[in-house]
Amino acid sequence: QVQLVESGGGLVQAGGSLRLSCAASGRTSSSYTMGWFRQAPGKEREFVVAISRSGSTYYADSVKGRFTISRDNAKNTVDLQMNSLKPEDTAVYYCAAGRMYTVVGMDYWGKGTLVTVSS
Repeated sequence: QVQLVESGGGLVQAGGSLRLSCAASGRTSSSYTMGWFRQAPGKEREFVVAISRSGSTYYADSVKGRFTISRDNAKNTVDLQMNSLKPEDTAVYYCAAGRMYTVVGMDYWGKGTLVTVSS
């Protein structure tokens, strides 16, 4: 079992930045692909970014060049740096751990942290 706790969400103006953090406990998160997903009101949960055990990164087209994921296996943390935020980035952001960077491929989920980007 892996427990995931997100932090760092909040309200920011368009063009601003936020940094989300995910702290993992339980079975070591270094065994898993780690990812961030988001869910906007009335929409399905969608993939944002992921990082494999080896450090390979994968980004949704909508966030390429603006978001950066990083992981620290020694600390069991995964961070998401979000720059140039847009109102359409508003969503609850979820940290996840699992086998593949898809919603169904993730085995463990945090409770989420709300990011609101005002125009």
